[in-house]
Amino acid sequence: MVRIAVDLNRCQGYAQCAFLAPETFAMHGEEALLYNPEVDEAQRGKLAQAAAACPVQAILVDAVDVPAEAVPGGR
Repeated sequence: MVRIAVDLNRCQGYAQCAFLAPETFAMHGEEALLYNPEVDEAQRGKLAQAAAACPVQAILVDAVDVPAEAVPGGR
């Protein structure tokens, strides 16, 4: 699971994220961004591209920590 956050005060509605990761980001009207804050790990590449393409760097992509007990072979 990948968790993302968007600084909606910083977002200017350029919609680069919506073009690069439409499964996660969508524009509502011309300026309102809608997004899913928890995304499957398989989308990490698209999320990284979307975050890098944001002209105002409003997107933070961060993996959710999984407890070691939940990982096979973990402590």
